[in-house]
Amino acid sequence: MNLTQKILLIAAGLALPGLALAHPGHEHASGLLSGLAHPLFGLDHLLAMLAVGLWGAQLGGRARWALPVLFVGVMLLGGGLGLAGLALPGVEHGIVASVVVLGLALLWARRIPLAYSSLLVAAFALFHGHAHGTEMPGDASAGLYALGFAVATAALHLAGLRIGLWLQRRDGMLVSRVVGAGIGLVGLGMAVSM
Repeated sequence: MNLTQKILLIAAGLALPGLALAHPGHEHASGLLSGLAHPLFGLDHLLAMLAVGLWGAQLGGRARWALPVLFVGVMLLGGGLGLAGLALPGVEHGIVASVVVLGLALLWARRIPLAYSSLLVAAFALFHGHAHGTEMPGDASAGLYALGFAVATAALHLAGLRIGLWLQRRDGMLVSRVVGAGIGLVGLGMAVSM
């Protein structure tokens, strides 16, 4: 089974248990599953989070773990702001910008100092987290919902990182840049349709 098939299998495994929630008594499970599903089934979140992992692989060194860990941490902070009802202006624009900019960063394929790439990733994570927090179902457990979107996000970062490292071993820098261009174009399409 190749990496793409494994990722699709994991995504399906995360989505299918939701079918069993038609019966009462699953309120806590629905919070966890709602949190898991939100990053996986929103194209903007999915692309940005995969791009963070791919970009970490492309930058190499400490960026491989620092960017994904930073994203998840700041995203949880943003989620807390959203859950608390604190407004953050331009959330949807920030999310779309994350897809465009991260795609272009992959396309550009230049070494960017970790401090600058971290700042950019943290800003985007705040927007993504705020969106997750404000879109929590009313009957969900906030803790389980946050755990769900943190785990799904980390899994997407890991998938992007693994794909990026796999491409590097196969001299796939061109492929990584093409993927970045595709992500950026989808982001531009999202921006136009806003």
